[in-house]
Amino acid sequence: MARVLFFLLFFASPLMAQKALLETGFWVDEVNSGDLPPITERLPSTPLIVDLEAKGRSFGKPGGTLRTMVSRSKDVRQMVVYGYARLVGYDANYELYPDILRDIEVIEGRKYVMHLRPGHRWSDGALFTSEDFRYWWEGVIKNPLITPSGPPDFMYFDGNLGSVSFPDAHTVIFEWPTPNPTFLPLLAQAAPPFIYRPAHYLKKFHGEYADPDELAKETRRARVKSWAALHNKRDNMNKFDNPAQPTLQPWINASPTGSSRNLFVRNPYYHRIDSRGLQLPYIDVVEMTIVSGGLVAAKANAGETDLQARGLDFPDIAILKKGEEDGGNYRTLLWGNGAASQIAIYPNLNFADPVWREVMRDVRFRRALSVGVDRRMINRALYFGLAKEGAMTPVSQSPLHDAERMREWATLDVEKGNALLDEMGLTERTPTGIRLLPDGRPMEFVVETAGERQEVENALAIVTDTWHELGIKLVMRPLERSILRNRVYAGISMAAVWFGWDNGLPTLETSPSYLAPTNQEFFAWPKWGQYYQSGGELGEPPEAVAPNRLLAMADGWAHSIDAKTREIYWKEMLRIHAEQVYAIGILAEAPQPVVVNKRLRNVPETAIWAFDPGAHFGVHRVDEFYFADDDERAEQVTQ
Repeated sequence: MARVLFFLLFFASPLMAQKALLETGFWVDEVNSGDLPPITERLPSTPLIVDLEAKGRSFGKPGGTLRTMVSRSKDVRQMVVYGYARLVGYDANYELYPDILRDIEVIEGRKYVMHLRPGHRWSDGALFTSEDFRYWWEGVIKNPLITPSGPPDFMYFDGNLGSVSFPDAHTVIFEWPTPNPTFLPLLAQAAPPFIYRPAHYLKKFHGEYADPDELAKETRRARVKSWAALHNKRDNMNKFDNPAQPTLQPWINASPTGSSRNLFVRNPYYHRIDSRGLQLPYIDVVEMTIVSGGLVAAKANAGETDLQARGLDFPDIAILKKGEEDGGNYRTLLWGNGAASQIAIYPNLNFADPVWREVMRDVRFRRALSVGVDRRMINRALYFGLAKEGAMTPVSQSPLHDAERMREWATLDVEKGNALLDEMGLTERTPTGIRLLPDGRPMEFVVETAGERQEVENALAIVTDTWHELGIKLVMRPLERSILRNRVYAGISMAAVWFGWDNGLPTLETSPSYLAPTNQEFFAWPKWGQYYQSGGELGEPPEAVAPNRLLAMADGWAHSIDAKTREIYWKEMLRIHAEQVYAIGILAEAPQPVVVNKRLRNVPETAIWAFDPGAHFGVHRVDEFYFADDDERAEQVTQ
């Protein structure tokens, strides 16, 4: 029998049955002048109606400008993360619900019937319909000039390409021959694949739709070689750096490209309202300023931000708290951290040097490095003992957390580490005690960092001392983030430091594919990941038993429908990671400072700072945050 699931968490009755809609002051002049339709004509017939009281929050007051900071110009894309308008999204409990979609039916786990909200409009007022999905599928994905690589990986499952159909203006169907449990979580990601496009806007840059003469002029004006390049330049749903491209997000980019001060104004056609009839977002304008990363804490301390966590780390808490006590206009909240590890060292098993590569692929070497880390000292010195010491594994808030796995090969034991290295035959040393590689070179282990977090350098300084007792010289090399990534992917980097898995909060319904060599982002096996991603055209195939077993189990999970079987796959994959020590986790769950203006309401007092799942502030719905009046002294309503 077909299995049909309906997500109905925030689904509400038709608009006509609700209270009278309220116009916000921000658009009053435009409405009165006739430049913008009234609110009754701007909303879908069935908007997403949010009962804030049921969520333990207070009804907001519209208005105000929220200030935040980023450290790079391309980080304007964080507005897509923070705004978090998704076809389906996670709520604060990490449960999925329909957001942009009115509802969705899941039939037999393989057929997804999406129902759009009639009357839903893009930010420029054009209707959002199934034609926008059709344009993505037929005009973008299936056009070899725009997408020469063909359909994206997520459209394939079990080697079969999914189909997309459009029965009517408000229905879209994605379908595969077999159950595909990865599809819905994919749509709820912090950086999702946007499977729709504003067709009415992008057709102006498409060779099959646009006037050839006008298109040629636009192509020359943009200084690109073809209309396809022009189309791709204008189509930036995730980057959010084209103010002319319509959006469904709560705020619209209203700044010229390249500005250091970016303004985002409320979307007049946004699909969410509160249960009083007031359209969200409450806040009129978001001001995102680009500053040097090293200045974020100082500027937050000076009261130059209203909501800030990006660019702040645990060591900044002291200066933030001092500013707060000295009369600052903000509070410093301490949220949990959703990454599987705050600091993790990744030996690159695909390193180009064959001698070092062979050494690093021996699990005894990786175990020796791990037991040679004094996690307790690092925790006390850098985090005042507030972090969780141990190997990389799901954090304690995850139902898949296992304290035993966190302790495995994660307790300081220099004697055991030396025994493991001796067992490998690495017994020869220099006069200063540094071991020699099989080819006679001293074991100088180069660990590269992104140079963005002082605590990483401080932690490695402590690791340097204990690894020296193992006969290994740690050499730290700071690099720019993009350079570091490219060196790792190319196999030029011997080892790198990064966070642990982004998703340290998995459930049984979370795909464990990121535990297998399925992409290059896991720094321990970039080329194995490239091989999987490219279908064997790039990278290298994994030769060892364990990584191939991980691939097989990830596939097994994807074909399981019962929770017990999925649990078996998850736990076995975590066991392999703990035993193989592919990444040397050091600490997890160090508090993340979050600076919040004292007047800003509906910000949760306690929460998890996580990119995926979570979209940082996204799951906590920034569109529901608001500023209280200056003279309001009521306590902030928190979740």
